[in-house]
Amino acid sequence: FTEVDKLRETLCEGMETFEQRQEDVISRHEVLRRIENVIEKLVVSVSEGEAPELRMMNRFTWSNVKFQETDGLVLKEDVSEVVLRCDSPSTAPKFALTLKLLSIVYKLVQSDSYATKRDIYYNDPQLFGSQITLDSIVDDITCMLKVPRRSLHVLSTSKGIISGDLCYLEEDGTKVDCSSSCAAVPVSSNVNGIKNNLKNFLNKHEDIVSSAKFLLIVEKDATFQRLLDDDFCTRLSPCIIITGKGVPDVNSRLMVRKLRDTLQIPVFALVDSDPYGIEIMCIYKYGSRSMAFEAQNLTVPSVLWLGLLPSDIQRYRVPEDSILPFSKADERKLNSLKSRSYITTQPAWHKEIETMQTLKQKAEIQALASIAPHFLTRVYLPNKLRYGGWI
Repeated sequence: FTEVDKLRETLCEGMETFEQRQEDVISRHEVLRRIENVIEKLVVSVSEGEAPELRMMNRFTWSNVKFQETDGLVLKEDVSEVVLRCDSPSTAPKFALTLKLLSIVYKLVQSDSYATKRDIYYNDPQLFGSQITLDSIVDDITCMLKVPRRSLHVLSTSKGIISGDLCYLEEDGTKVDCSSSCAAVPVSSNVNGIKNNLKNFLNKHEDIVSSAKFLLIVEKDATFQRLLDDDFCTRLSPCIIITGKGVPDVNSRLMVRKLRDTLQIPVFALVDSDPYGIEIMCIYKYGSRSMAFEAQNLTVPSVLWLGLLPSDIQRYRVPEDSILPFSKADERKLNSLKSRSYITTQPAWHKEIETMQTLKQKAEIQALASIAPHFLTRVYLPNKLRYGGWI
């Protein structure tokens, strides 16, 4: 771990401590006040004979976000809005659902209780229509009120899993041990509730305990399971591996950010050598436009690309029958990535993307198994970490 240790020292020089990064907590009283302000405006509109409306930021347009090297994709000062009017056939249903969800959130915050998005949906599935609809409205409300999502007391079920040299305490005092070599632990559904006192950690108390040298983000569950089967965490101990099983959910991103801030260790990404793998890595590193309003809590700009690099396909002579040709969708996605401002700040990344576009080839991480069954875990990753093969 000589090169990894050197990297950690370099990163720590410009890294704020967890205590400095700890986010100001928005009180329950303040959340209730902001909801009341929204409702008050609706009541005033009705009293003046006007159709009530809700205004919220358009979370799905690139024109509302900008790139900052310290936080990734963040909101601009002036953003375009979406207006939900109760007298418009196209927006009235969402207007009603937003009000319903606001009332649910108000009761949860007022009673200091929590509910998962899944619980809320199944209390009245016919009303919300689909889980996706409810999830989107929760994010809209978070953005409209300008509060972190956990301040709404609405939790989401995690799809990510984690394993390695890590033990921590949940908010309710439950001790979680991620050190099993043959099984992973689901990422907490309340990451921000994990007890996290840095002084206790440094004294090896029971809040968060880890001796990990690095954190490895794995794009897909299949690759993650392969690492577990090959005892990767034991062979390269101490380390932590995590996967969001494709496009990461908020809890997986929160966990990566929390571990990076608390443990102050390098974070590497292992993704497929294709445009979609690169985009997933960029979500961890720079965030997404739809969640740009919470970038400071979700992004990890120090994420490094460990593999599979496009240049590795030729360097390691991956067999031709394991390499896939580009599709038109791949071309469009790659052109979209190249046009994003955060790629231009990473010359080494840009060079790899150019290599991918020139060769018009892609390969999944599993392609390395065609070289040798255990090539990924016993040759590729150990050598990358030993000799600093990241960008």
